[in-house]
Amino acid sequence: MSQKDKVIDAMRRNGGYATFQQLNQLVDFSTWKTQTPQANIRRIVQVHDEFFRIKPGLWALSECKEDVLKRFDIVENDTKSEDLFTHSYYQGIIVELGNMHNYKTYVPNQDKNKKFLERKLCELTTEPELPEFTYDKIAKRAKTIDVIWFNERRMPFRFYEVEHSTNITNSLDKFYELQDFRADFYIIADENRRYQFDRLLERNIYSSIRNYVKFFNYENLINQYTKESSLMMMDRI
Repeated sequence: MSQKDKVIDAMRRNGGYATFQQLNQLVDFSTWKTQTPQANIRRIVQVHDEFFRIKPGLWALSECKEDVLKRFDIVENDTKSEDLFTHSYYQGIIVELGNMHNYKTYVPNQDKNKKFLERKLCELTTEPELPEFTYDKIAKRAKTIDVIWFNERRMPFRFYEVEHSTNITNSLDKFYELQDFRADFYIIADENRRYQFDRLLERNIYSSIRNYVKFFNYENLINQYTKESSLMMMDRI
């Protein structure tokens, strides 16, 4: 069986799709005469017509396209369905990264039943409710943050907002109100929104949080997720 056939077989066993993280676990590399099998997988799905990309880091079999898109409630050329999937997809990635690092993870109530692939976000997070770490007024604002990582003392360590199509200003306003916590703030978005982010952060009102708010694009997030998943898998061997 060729390397490509092994990737196809792994995707079929996974329901017709897989993240790179899943492929790294599903594909048997024992006969692959290479030191970088993960790189081979990325090349295989990118150059062969048997595969199509759903999102960065998430690929599916062309033969299963209709079924996979239906499973994810994605309607082709329908912006609303694609935006909904995109938002919860990256929320799930951020939650899983937090879990890998043993942080406690939280998503807001309105997003708990949204799905990361085929699992509800509430099935991935460790915190069913927002930990009581501050006054009610501030907590009310924090409850709307897309993903929060908490440390072992249940104090916020990182705040994440996924900005696919919504107004970045709203996220910066939230971060401004939460600035008194010793935490980092991240905007997760497509690279084409970086210029908008930079211009907004130049406003005087955000001068006090300018050094604590970071922009992280989708590709970098997925690369980090894939790399850290691979390292964790190696630790288990």
